[in-house]
Amino acid sequence: MNTPLLDINNVTVYREQNRVFENLNLRIEQDENVAILGPNGAGKSTLLKLLTRELYPLDRPDSWVKIYGNKTVNVQELRSKIGWVSYDFQTQYLPITTGFEVVLSGLLGTIGNLYQYPVSDLQRQLVHDTMKSLGLLQIKDRMFHHLSSGQQRRLILARAMIHQPLAVILDEPTSSLDLQGAFQVLQDMRELIRGGSSVILATHHIHEIIPEIQRVIFIRDGKIIADGDKRELLTTDNINHLYHTKVKLVEHDGYYQTLPA
Repeated sequence: MNTPLLDINNVTVYREQNRVFENLNLRIEQDENVAILGPNGAGKSTLLKLLTRELYPLDRPDSWVKIYGNKTVNVQELRSKIGWVSYDFQTQYLPITTGFEVVLSGLLGTIGNLYQYPVSDLQRQLVHDTMKSLGLLQIKDRMFHHLSSGQQRRLILARAMIHQPLAVILDEPTSSLDLQGAFQVLQDMRELIRGGSSVILATHHIHEIIPEIQRVIFIRDGKIIADGDKRELLTTDNINHLYHTKVKLVEHDGYYQTLPA
């Protein structure tokens, strides 16, 4: 059996004084495409931060978070294996940063001042090729604050893809985007999977669960309340229970959406 991408065993996690998880267990295999679904405040982002090593659980003998089989991970090495896409990144770039520099920052492992780092011709070519693969070369010289939210998000996606990672984590990737921008990001996600990367999606937007995602994890109040095949879990009754609201779930061509009940 292959080493899992993520192996969480009996983990308790605090954020400041708030306990988010207690005795959490979860395993995600390397080749799985997974959606972690739940309302705001459920613990989705905290779970992702365990994977990216931004947060650590309480240190206990029978508790661990293993990434690719290792409890301790070199963060720089981790960046080459796991890409990361989040709206938060869009707020951290200087307005004068160009599209090219946003993607380049994925190679350099930074978001701030890029001018202090030497950049080789090989790195420039890699950025060029990554932007070309996503059809972003036309905005490579444009300043970040002149771009639409959809264009900015796709640059963040290109930044995550720069190392050709084994997996890409997406935290509500279409949040704040209009229809055109959202649909383009969803298409990019599908291309990611077709290119050989796996996807871990954390969201409360059901429409972001692309057809290639087969496993869904329901999380609420810091607990995993359901975990299994998408076709079995994505039902109207289950979504009503997860969100404590009345909706009707509809499906078309592998995509799902909710309507008011």
